[in-house]
Amino acid sequence: MEAGVNDEILYAVENGVGTITLNRPQARNALTFAMYERIAEICRDPADHGDPRVIIMTGAGDKAFAAGTDIAQFRAFKSAEDALAYEERIETVIGTIERCAVPTLAAISGAVTGGGAAIALACDLRIASMTARFGFPIARTLGNCLSMENYARLYAILGPARVKDIVFTSRLVEAEEGQRIGLYSELLPDHAALMARAGELAQTIAGHAPLTMRATKEAMRRLTAATAEGLDGSDLVTLCYTSADFREGMEAFLGKRPPNWTGR
Repeated sequence: MEAGVNDEILYAVENGVGTITLNRPQARNALTFAMYERIAEICRDPADHGDPRVIIMTGAGDKAFAAGTDIAQFRAFKSAEDALAYEERIETVIGTIERCAVPTLAAISGAVTGGGAAIALACDLRIASMTARFGFPIARTLGNCLSMENYARLYAILGPARVKDIVFTSRLVEAEEGQRIGLYSELLPDHAALMARAGELAQTIAGHAPLTMRATKEAMRRLTAATAEGLDGSDLVTLCYTSADFREGMEAFLGKRPPNWTGR
């Protein structure tokens, strides 16, 4: 069994199954940059991290898988370069999860939003408890946008109409709807049942042909990536992240007050 580098990302390998636990329950497992980097480090080279056959990703407790990036970190943004560098940095992490040499399984309870939702989308399979609530509520919080790659991941699973519905309304998709529209392959009654089933499913997958897993993962990744291939979304990222609305949304969120949108 391998311990994580810090208390915010726990990592252990047992019986060929690696488990990454996002461990900031007091912050609904919101992700710091260090947490993103640790996840990428494990997924980039699982053979050097206990050599698991499958990796489970989950959040500590039953309140959240992950409630996105820790918004306080955006206060350092001053320019378009900051925004583009952020999206590039996060995309490197999400892309590393997608390219992980072994299957990845997201076990989701509670909120799975923003960056947490992006991580879940990058996993090969997603199962959830009845408390799962999925979404990108950025239109009512920060006023930013997704990267083209993350729009492509959503598009591949949900189609354009549902993507616009979820983003425009900023609603969170409840568990049963999530299964119905293809976000989750299974629903479990509670967090304990979820984690038990994640372990069972991981053991099943671990017993199957690794090269079949790898080829199928890569084929699906290429098909999804083809949606965004050649499309430059830097103008959209710059438009949103350098706006007065983004600054207002961030300060309103941190100040726990409604934002005053101006469209500028």
